[in-house]
Amino acid sequence: MTEHHTAVVIGAGQAGLSMSWHLTQRGVDHVVLERDTVAHEWIDGRWDNFTLVTPNWQCVLPGYAYDGDDPDGFMTRDLVYDFVRRYADSFDAPVREHVAVDSLRQRLGGGYHLETSAGAMTADQVVVAVGGYHLPSIPRLAERISPEVAQIHSSEYRNGAALPDGSVLVVGTGQSGAQIAEDLHLEGRQVHLVAGSAPRVARFYRGRDCVAWLQDMGVYDVSIADHAGGLAKRESTNHYVTGRDGGRDIDLRAFALEGMRLYGRLTDVDATGILRIAPTLEQSLDAADAVADGIKNDIDAYIDAAGIDAPTEPRYTPVWRPDVEPTELNLAAAGITSVVWAVGFRRDYRWVKVGVFDGEGHPAHVRGVTGAEGLCFLGLPWQNTWGSGRFAAVARDAEYLAEHLASISSREPAGV
Repeated sequence: MTEHHTAVVIGAGQAGLSMSWHLTQRGVDHVVLERDTVAHEWIDGRWDNFTLVTPNWQCVLPGYAYDGDDPDGFMTRDLVYDFVRRYADSFDAPVREHVAVDSLRQRLGGGYHLETSAGAMTADQVVVAVGGYHLPSIPRLAERISPEVAQIHSSEYRNGAALPDGSVLVVGTGQSGAQIAEDLHLEGRQVHLVAGSAPRVARFYRGRDCVAWLQDMGVYDVSIADHAGGLAKRESTNHYVTGRDGGRDIDLRAFALEGMRLYGRLTDVDATGILRIAPTLEQSLDAADAVADGIKNDIDAYIDAAGIDAPTEPRYTPVWRPDVEPTELNLAAAGITSVVWAVGFRRDYRWVKVGVFDGEGHPAHVRGVTGAEGLCFLGLPWQNTWGSGRFAAVARDAEYLAEHLASISSREPAGV
């Protein structure tokens, strides 16, 4: 007989476990399926010196919160991994590790059928909690780079010592790219960095972490329905900053003064392996600084309106500008022996055989609820608010879905 559960949660990261906690509290029969191990992405997909970029006090999961001695600090990779695993243990989450879901389909008459590596299973309700970052993205132009140059995705990077001797090219300045470039720079490697369009934010301003100011201002509570950016925010890039060594700004201009080579957007690799670069570096740096300055303006306005006594500090002044923007990069001539591609991920929901996706393959949902009754998503970037895809608000999103699923279960059958 096919195994059946009221609910199946797919994914045992912080999102799936948060969902499991709420289902457990409601006494809902459920199981959490994890293709690998609990919280494995925190170890398998992060570099050795990784830290959170949000303070530890923001790590609040349902029924569980950071209780260490450094609430204003930033947990390292290993500490985050331990935090999530201890959370699973705290309520004996019904996780089955090493069970991959190969396909998810609707059943005639209602509910869902799952084909898994451990056999078939059915459920009345399913919550897909596998996040929004699945397949490492590396552009096809990388295939024209000499095979003598090692190429890895940022999710594979661990430390500089694991790369061949020589200079390193990092492509992308989102959170991972900027922090990996810093990591290599601090290890003494010659870094060449292709800057993208990611914004930046100051770590501290007027006596506090900027995250603390933004939290008090309610920025993390603004729903995507009310946000001026609308649904496009779901595709936006997060600001680069770091929690390393207690937290600090990441200033690419300062890195340039210290010897890091910066470039504009990569546009092509020609037949001889020469990288073609668009002259967008200064524009990218100025745009990132403008975002950081705008956040400071918002904080200033909040402080003034609330009458808060906070120290003042001078505004950032650019410490470096490119004299000339390079339009090409010869990897061999520059001594570059490895490339780290930090250009993001692609979503992969091909195994979800239910018609709930938009034209680009993204789940079509409102706060995680899809048009297919009983099928929800959790842990997506900007699922409802800025904090949805991370620790800040996943608890709130999970509670909302638990209430929604409970409302479905409580309906009387048609005709009764």
